Amino acid sequence: MPCHNQQLNNVNTGQEHPMKQVRFANNNNNSSSTSSSSSSSNVPALLSDSEPTDATIQLGQDNLGPQLKLLPLNDQIRELQTIIRDKTTSRGDFVFCADRLIRLVVEEGLNQLPYSECTVTTPTGYKYEGVKFERGNCGVSIMRSGEAMEQGLRDCCRSIRIGKILIQSDEETQKAKVYYAKFPPDVYRRKVLLMYPILSTGNTVIEAVRVLIEHGVQPRHIILLSLFSTPHGAKSIIQEFPDITILTTEVHPVAPTHFGQRYFGTD
Repeated sequence: MPCHNQQLNNVNTGQEHPMKQVRFANNNNNSSSTSSSSSSSNVPALLSDSEPTDATIQLGQDNLGPQLKLLPLNDQIRELQTIIRDKTTSRGDFVFCADRLIRLVVEEGLNQLPYSECTVTTPTGYKYEGVKFERGNCGVSIMRSGEAMEQGLRDCCRSIRIGKILIQSDEETQKAKVYYAKFPPDVYRRKVLLMYPILSTGNTVIEAVRVLIEHGVQPRHIILLSLFSTPHGAKSIIQEFPDITILTTEVHPVAPTHFGQRYFGTD
């Protein structure tokens, strides 16, 4: 099989591409819940913090829809987020916890890819009704911090092809500029797992998606894998590309922008 360690529940849902084990960023039933108590109960699902912020409330009001997906929050993910954000964390612990969190995001990202049903024969001769992931997927990392996620993807899909794109922002204008881009020649026919761990302003990702579109990739075939996102970053990307899918572990007004420097030891 091209990919391993996948969650295979909800196979017979009748949907071509069911979404599994993902919290949506907004409540689709919020139109029927107008009381302040129901509104406040929806807000904490966006953040790990115990107290909602203005940015959190604004994100819910903006109704980003199912394009923004969060991993189910549990104590394991919460601890990894805490260690990564802690300024006293050693680099060794930082990289170890970052790799663990990356693996969780990559696994769920693969869970968003289409699959088809298949039948295999077990060693005892019985037929087993299962699934197999369809071919035609690839990864694209936004250098440099996105390269930290490449190994996590290869650990799950040993033979997957990975492209690279280098984008840097002008220090004065903050406008993103593409310096390098190399993709599989048939990238326009593939589902793309775009890897960028920290979404702050969203400008870098927006420019990367534009480059992919120039190479024939449809936004609906792009799944953005990130670890942390700000409300502004997620909103900017989805407003620019409504068909893109964003998968992250946390939406918080303050993103750990030191991630790349800490991970690669250049801080």
